[in-house]
Amino acid sequence: MNAFRALARSISVVFVTVAGLIVVILLGTFLYHQNPGLFAGASEEIWQPKDPAAEIAGGFIEPYVEYGYLLITETSAHIGPMAEDPKMHFAGNNLACVNCHLKAGTQAGSGSWIGVTERFPQFRGRSNSEGTIEDRVNGCMERSMNGKKLPEASKEMKAIVTYMEWLGEGLPKEREKEFKGFPQIEIPDMVVDLQKGKTLYLKECAVCHGEDGQGQKSNDPSIAYLYPPLWGEDSFNDGAGMHRVLTAAQFIRSNMPFEQATWDAPKLSDEEAYHLAGYINSFSRPHKQHLELDFPDRKLKPVSTPYGPWADDFSAEQHRSGPFPPIIEFYKKKYNLTKTK
Repeated sequence: MNAFRALARSISVVFVTVAGLIVVILLGTFLYHQNPGLFAGASEEIWQPKDPAAEIAGGFIEPYVEYGYLLITETSAHIGPMAEDPKMHFAGNNLACVNCHLKAGTQAGSGSWIGVTERFPQFRGRSNSEGTIEDRVNGCMERSMNGKKLPEASKEMKAIVTYMEWLGEGLPKEREKEFKGFPQIEIPDMVVDLQKGKTLYLKECAVCHGEDGQGQKSNDPSIAYLYPPLWGEDSFNDGAGMHRVLTAAQFIRSNMPFEQATWDAPKLSDEEAYHLAGYINSFSRPHKQHLELDFPDRKLKPVSTPYGPWADDFSAEQHRSGPFPPIIEFYKKKYNLTKTK
C-alpha cells in the first residue's frame, strides 16, 4: 500500500511539473506574439558584432572569409594600383573599402555590411532594375574606388560576399535597422555655407585628412593611407554616392570625427555635418563617364545628385549645394515621392 502511495505521489509530481512547463511555454509564446520587444533586451545583450581581426588571429574563420577581409582592408594591395599583377588593378585609386565601411564593415551608421546580403536582390534606382549584392559591390568598384567591375564569378567577388554573409550571422531581427545604411539627418533649409564648412574642416578634420584634403600615407606597405584623401585624383569619383551632399552629411554626422562620434552619439550637429559635406564636395575629383545614364527614371534620382538630367527645373547649383527642402517638397507634391537625400 505504501509503495502504491509513493508511486501515486511521484506520478502527481511529474504531472504537475509537466503541466507547469506547458503553461509557461504557452504563456511565453503568447507574450512574445503580443509584444516581441519584451524579449529584445536579452538577445541584444547576447549578440555583438564580430571582431574580424581577432577571429582571424585566432584562426577561427574559413579561408574565403579571411581573404574577403584582406580585400576590404588592404584593397589597393590586392585589387588596386598597388597589386603586383597588373591584371588585378580593378580599383583605380588607393582607397580601401574600410575607409567608408568602418571597422571592417561592422560599425553601425557607416554603411555596415552586417545583414546587408539579406537585403538583396533589391531594386536600384540608379539602374532602374533589380540588383544583386554583386552588382552593389561593383557599383562601389566603379565609383567609390574609381575603377572597373570585378568579374562576378571571380574568387575575389566570392570572398567579399562570403565575408559580408559571415558578418551577418546571428543578427537579431530587432537590430537589423541599426546596421542599415546611414541614419538620416534633419536637412537644413539653407544653401551650404562653404566658409562654415572650411572652418569646421580645419577644426575637426584636417588633423587626420590634412588641410589639403589629401589624407595621411601609411607606413604599412599593404595599406596606402592611414587616413584617406577626401578629394583630388586619388579619391572617389563624382559618380559616387559620397559626392552627394546629403549622403556625405549623413555619413559625417554618424561617424566623424573618427573615434569620437557614433550614430547614436554624434559630435557634430546636422547643420555642421551639412556644411562640412558641402565643403568637401566643393573640390575637384575624378570624373566618371556617362553619368547622364544614371537613374533612367529621373524621378528616382536623389535630390542632392550634383549632375543632371533631373525631373525638375531646379538649377544644377541648387542640386549641388541646396537648399534641398524645396526640391523635396516638389517631388512630394508632383510625384508623391518622399525624398531623404
